[in-house]
Amino acid sequence: MRRDKKFLIGAVIGTAITALCCFTPILIILFATVGLGALTGYLDYVLIPALFVFIGLTIYAYNKYKKGSE
Repeated sequence: MRRDKKFLIGAVIGTAITALCCFTPILIILFATVGLGALTGYLDYVLIPALFVFIGLTIYAYNKYKKGSE
């Protein structure tokens, strides 16, 4: 498997996991069961920028993969 393809797959997986945590209450439930419920108010400050970073990484990896296949 080419390195560009691995980078693209990793970026897509990171984007999917971040989006899943951003738009569903998975982390809120996890934090509540672990006892870190007080931190749930700060999740938006971390997850939204992380989502934008992973979306940018995915776009970059896709363009790099597309150039390499030509």
